[in-house]
Amino acid sequence: MAKRDFYDILGVPKNASDEDIKKAYRKLAMKHHPDRNQGDDAKKSEEKFKEAKEAYEMLSDPQKRAAYDQYGHAGVDPNMAGRGGAGGEGFGGFAEAFGDIFGDIFGGAAAGGRRGGGGQQVYRGSDLSYAMEITLEEAAFGKETQIRVPSWDTCDVCKGTGAKPGTSAKTCPTCSGAGTVHLRQGFFSIQQTCPHCHGNGKIISDPCATCSGAGKIKKQKTLEVKIPAGINEGMRIRSAGNGEPGTNGGPAGDLYIEIRVKQHEIFERDGDDLHCNVPVGLVTATLGGTIDVPTLGSRAEIELPEGTQHGKTFRLRGKGIKGLRSSYPGDLYCHVAVETPVKITEHQRKLLKELDESFRKSGDRHSPNAKSWTDRVKDLFK
Repeated sequence: MAKRDFYDILGVPKNASDEDIKKAYRKLAMKHHPDRNQGDDAKKSEEKFKEAKEAYEMLSDPQKRAAYDQYGHAGVDPNMAGRGGAGGEGFGGFAEAFGDIFGDIFGGAAAGGRRGGGGQQVYRGSDLSYAMEITLEEAAFGKETQIRVPSWDTCDVCKGTGAKPGTSAKTCPTCSGAGTVHLRQGFFSIQQTCPHCHGNGKIISDPCATCSGAGKIKKQKTLEVKIPAGINEGMRIRSAGNGEPGTNGGPAGDLYIEIRVKQHEIFERDGDDLHCNVPVGLVTATLGGTIDVPTLGSRAEIELPEGTQHGKTFRLRGKGIKGLRSSYPGDLYCHVAVETPVKITEHQRKLLKELDESFRKSGDRHSPNAKSWTDRVKDLFK
């Protein structure tokens, strides 16, 4: 069977750049890699993987590509080197792309591991999370506080070796101290963390009883934390390097302080704005007047007009919260809640009845909303 055109295999034109060829090969290799295709399609995928590999191996090398463009498959046939066959050169470009794909498939350094100076696998420590509950005032104006979080210190008994005093760790016989092993799968080799020493490169046969071989013991440490003014529910503060320690000398993780704001007795926060309900007596709402309202940290006055209705909202500009990313503070919205008198005396009851009778004699001008509502109800049942 005639071999397919290398450009057709990769799905690129003949004038494709080196980067386009590399991207096309990476895409096909990821799609048809044997480890990603099992079952009935495994054999077919493996053939396509090998086909793409050969195409890229030829087109990624300038000398081979020039020979292929001029003579076709004969130009890169090692048995026909006299006609431009490129032989076995140019593996560097293929190895570079294959190394990238190897990292995409198996994690590589993206998983947090890298090679240490002694050949051992070095890993970054895990991040930690700490939930901190603060008041609305503290969220608005900020605060400085202290928290206690887990910490790790070198074990005083084994001095960090992890081995029982008088003994020492031995080089791992599986990986010979490298921390990694190479496994052969088909036509290529896979490097992975040594399953015996877990990347440490050493085996502790008699671990320290105090730290159980870890070489470190868990303690508590106190951190100074500054809560910035304007922070809101759900935001996080990052404390670099205060997470779990790394492995084999790797960097420590980070500590993320998650903010939880307690429910306030008076105010509700909506972004940078605040809302509150202001109870107003029936007489004050009817006659109008000046009332005091709370703000976050002080007080303010509101002029109620005569005949203020329940639910009327008054806006106090700049009396809200200045958020972390805001140039100006938000506003305070005061919602009037007219209170109906309760537990009235007989004398008060008599006065209210006289007042009601007086209102009725005056018609509907004292209750415009009630008049409008009554008219709508009548229209509904016509």
